[in-house]
Amino acid sequence: AAFAAGCDEVLLIEEKRPLIEEQLAHLLYNLPAERRPRLSGKRDPDGAPLVSAIGELDPDQVAAAIAGRFDALIGTPVLQPSLDRLVAMRGPAGQGAPLAIRPASFCAGCPHNTSTVVPEGSIAFAGIGCHGMAASIPERHTLPFTQMGGEGAPWIGQAPFVAREHVFQNLGDGTYFHSGLLAIRACVAAGVNITYKILLNGAVGMTGGQPIEGERFEGEVTAPRVARQVASEGVGRVAVVSDDPVRFAGHGAEFPAGTSFHHRDELDAVQKELRDWRGVSVLIYDQSCATERRRLRKRGKVAPSSERLFIASEICEGCGDCGVQSNCIALEPLETEFGRKRRINQSVCNQDLSCLKGFCPSFVTVQGGKPRARVAAAGQDFAGGLPEPGVPAIGGGTSILVTGIGGSGVVTIGAILGMAAHLEGRGCSVLDMSGFAQRNGSVLSHIRLSDEPGAAIATPRIPAGGASLAIGCDPIVTAGSDVLAMLAPDTASVVLNRFVAPTSAFAGDPDFAVDATMLARRISGRVGADRVLPLDATRAASALLGDAIGANMMLVGFAWQRGLVPLSREAIEQALRLNGTAVAMNLAAFALGRVAAAEPDRFAALLGGAGQREAREPDTLAAMVESRVRHLAAYQDAALAERYRALIGRVAAAEAALGLGSEALALTVARTYPRLLAYKDEYEVARLLTGERFRSELDEAFGSEAKISLNLAPPLLARRDSATGRLNKRAFGPWILGPMKVLARIKRLRGTALDPFGYHPHRRRERALIGDYEALVEE
Repeated sequence: AAFAAGCDEVLLIEEKRPLIEEQLAHLLYNLPAERRPRLSGKRDPDGAPLVSAIGELDPDQVAAAIAGRFDALIGTPVLQPSLDRLVAMRGPAGQGAPLAIRPASFCAGCPHNTSTVVPEGSIAFAGIGCHGMAASIPERHTLPFTQMGGEGAPWIGQAPFVAREHVFQNLGDGTYFHSGLLAIRACVAAGVNITYKILLNGAVGMTGGQPIEGERFEGEVTAPRVARQVASEGVGRVAVVSDDPVRFAGHGAEFPAGTSFHHRDELDAVQKELRDWRGVSVLIYDQSCATERRRLRKRGKVAPSSERLFIASEICEGCGDCGVQSNCIALEPLETEFGRKRRINQSVCNQDLSCLKGFCPSFVTVQGGKPRARVAAAGQDFAGGLPEPGVPAIGGGTSILVTGIGGSGVVTIGAILGMAAHLEGRGCSVLDMSGFAQRNGSVLSHIRLSDEPGAAIATPRIPAGGASLAIGCDPIVTAGSDVLAMLAPDTASVVLNRFVAPTSAFAGDPDFAVDATMLARRISGRVGADRVLPLDATRAASALLGDAIGANMMLVGFAWQRGLVPLSREAIEQALRLNGTAVAMNLAAFALGRVAAAEPDRFAALLGGAGQREAREPDTLAAMVESRVRHLAAYQDAALAERYRALIGRVAAAEAALGLGSEALALTVARTYPRLLAYKDEYEVARLLTGERFRSELDEAFGSEAKISLNLAPPLLARRDSATGRLNKRAFGPWILGPMKVLARIKRLRGTALDPFGYHPHRRRERALIGDYEALVEE
């Protein structure tokens, strides 16, 4: 009150609700009028909106509030010109819809990719935790979450008044231990029909993999203990679902009577049964957090998995069923001569193997293989002899913005550069904007440097136009309006990773694509085309180091060699050593980034033709026809290729006769017709899996010593799943390649009376489709 009494006006800035503002108003209300200041906060003294109560406040919003009230108080626009310059600095970059967004999504191999699925006709309520992201996936039919500990409680009030008889409720193990058990107790007391899906993953994954409630309760939240506890609360039915239910064999006595155990492939059937249970039931989904498991593997605390999956690109048709079945972001697009296919990002993959459920023979299991690195991660002096660039001065302050994808090591860059500044005796502030976005969403790291440790850094967030350098680990995030607004117009430099990782939308939409050229053009519009410095860092790190995570430090090395980072090489390298994680690889990545900047030809020679080959589908009729003629001749014979060429010729002639100067119809038929002529039957799969190209791709990815098994569902041998109706795949060892070579050589039997596979309904339908399509084209 004493402080406020000396003011004409008090401006209160607080995020979210006006908590302190309301308390201050209460304290000042009874002061005499001559001593009582005006109070501004969420609204100004005239009642107009001033400071938002929704979301977080950034420095620009605060500046606008201060400028408006200050100028109103003194009656002269003193700060308005500065505010106008700030608004102009944001410019067009702060306006308009983004070209693409990168929402948070489940990690590769996350158990919630499977556990949050509900049967057709059912709905679920979200809970606090990573699984809450299910509410943003329409196909999961999951409604928004309530407060922690209230999971399922709203159903107590709703159930008597709606026609729906049952709901599922997701509940994380951390929340269960914290307070979720109380909600289960309440539902039991109320007698409502609800199934709690308690998701046991062994860690608080959403905020970094912490143990649940600390070491005191280590091992407390286990499937047997949770099952016994909920049974003692009155839950009448308990089912345990796991990716490895065998581990519960012989431990049935540790669970309450009547507990059933199931593989995760049976999840749909189990949920349908629980849906019909009257009262409260519990499904315990027991599978460890994929990201935490990967961390433990890196630290040597968990044995590495001996199996990985690889997609034979020639067989893949790009249908996307693998993504639908697994919802996994490790599945990425691969552009080829025959259109978009799929590949697995081995650096992101957590070896959950659920994408194997996609109905496709292109998935090959690799035993004992590790992603191949073309150069050693240690012991090579890649940067020896490179010129040392001049290190720029920090001057009055330097701001570096790091943009990228959550969970990919972006925050580590801020930590490394912050430590390097500390080692040099510089001042530094690092602010990481992540939150839920640590799960594959947009992440920003604001790095602000000063010459002296005690020098004031006005705000940890970079203001509009304040960044002189952006290290763009992801083009989608870097091209966002909020990021562009922070770049100094026409003077900032952007070191940009060319690789555009797919967003979560790609898992459910096989045709979803983001144009990298458009993203780069938008960034160039802010800083100028000559100040955007691209590097295909992800491809280079995967090929040269065997791990895409090295891309981030490669970009730092590139930026440093270009003289854009005001810290010494020695300090950055020492910070990498002090970090203590993958030191050799990170030092090699930093050095390779320097090589890419200083000697691009040598860098290209190191890279060679590494990685699964990307190519563009032909975009002219002549090129398309020649490509597909070669393909059809290899698939069957010259006669089939000539059948294709003849039809395309007739279509092209008919189209030319219209005099429109277009080949659009002919090009469409030229692209589509071969997909029907060259259907992927047993002969073709055998030919491609025993061909040189597949072996070459496999050797490039894992080395020539990799041992494989094939995952196939031969229609004449495979059994059909009773619940889904899909044919079940079986694993065939390398011995199957011998018979496949024989099968590939007798492909001339295809479609003849001697074809043993030709009588299957699939094959008859495939042949009929060819005739249907030809008739359509004729019409």
